[in-house]
Amino acid sequence: MDPPGRPLSYPLTALISDLHSNLPALETALADARAREARRFVCLGDMIGYGASPRECLDLVMTLCTIEPVDPAAGAGSKPLEAGLCLLGNHEDALLNSAEDFNPKARSAIEWTRMALNLGEDREQSYRYWDFLGSLSPAERDERALFVHGSPRDPVREYLLPRDVRNPAKMEENFRRMDRPVCFVGHSHVPAIYYEDGRLHRPDGTEGPIDLALESGSQAAARKRVIVNVGSVGQPRDGDPRLSYALFDGESVTFVRLEYDVPAAAAAIRAVPELPEFLAERLAIGR
Repeated sequence: MDPPGRPLSYPLTALISDLHSNLPALETALADARAREARRFVCLGDMIGYGASPRECLDLVMTLCTIEPVDPAAGAGSKPLEAGLCLLGNHEDALLNSAEDFNPKARSAIEWTRMALNLGEDREQSYRYWDFLGSLSPAERDERALFVHGSPRDPVREYLLPRDVRNPAKMEENFRRMDRPVCFVGHSHVPAIYYEDGRLHRPDGTEGPIDLALESGSQAAARKRVIVNVGSVGQPRDGDPRLSYALFDGESVTFVRLEYDVPAAAAAIRAVPELPEFLAERLAIGR
């Protein structure tokens, strides 16, 4: 029997974020999650921007991270995936609205991405991309977790970084905005666990499962809430160029770091004249 407070059935969920049009990284992460028997895929936003493969990355997310997912890599007799989720990130928001507040390199990538999504012989597919992007919500939740791109109080744009543990007012306000015992975020590209009691855990490579010691029901107010940053699949920024994603089973989180074909991702960026060289260079150093 499951212990009190534990969800009776929670599918092993792969949490991916900040793909940034990096197809080699995304394909590596998805293959690994399948091998670990993930049954649901949740994308925390920023599928596009920076990288050279927005259409291909959107195709994968639109297949796996939806209410009726289909896994094209599943073998005969495989169990169907559970309904997934996909969120609005600040790069999707800039694509749909305005990138005026982006730095020049990021803005150039958004402008090229807009053009890339509109090109191609299959106009219906282009329309599907825009319909999908326009349908995204800044926040989603299930019975156990809140999912946002940035933070609980500003789901699209606020960064949560390790230094914020020295800013109790900011952290307290974010925990106060949570209506679930755990919130999963991306956006900063730095994997970490933020505990409501002020502790911070920075995973050292692939690590877990880490029991989050969550409480539910009336016990959820007993200062047991946590915020988990899953890191970035497509553009890590913690000095480690390996991609980062996380797995959640309803109680515990596992961080996964994997090497992928960085030269291929960088070469794809360099093959697009409109994309700045810096966006290719940074992949090798994880910054």
